[in-house]
Amino acid sequence: MILQAATDAEIAACYPVMQQLRPDLAASEFVELVRQLEKSGYRLVFMKLDEQVVAVAGFRLGKSLAWGRFLYVDDLVTSAQYRSRGCGARLLSWLRAYAIAENCRQLHLDSGIQREDAHRFYQREGLSKASYHFVETLSP
Repeated sequence: MILQAATDAEIAACYPVMQQLRPDLAASEFVELVRQLEKSGYRLVFMKLDEQVVAVAGFRLGKSLAWGRFLYVDDLVTSAQYRSRGCGARLLSWLRAYAIAENCRQLHLDSGIQREDAHRFYQREGLSKASYHFVETLSP
């Protein structure tokens, strides 16, 4: 079952899985951070098996000159003990269906170059490498 995290308790229940992807996130700040991100369109969904959150995705809808209307996946992670059981594929399928229902032309996500297992998963699920993402860390 895939649900949108609506309550603070549901958001907090997603933290242990999200922390596996984003280890620098503090549990004490997670709910408030998600609530702040929601103000700019971020949505958090999760998959439960046996009453336990096993996969989480954070995403947003947008529109750009390059892509038209799109769904951007900020975060997508399955708990380590549930990987290779189809959970990530089901969550990605849900995101695709949501994007189509919202009239999006494309689904996008970035993945760190070190995450080779994730890249194999994305390619197996039909996504393709389309660009390089460049970053510069700015100091105040």
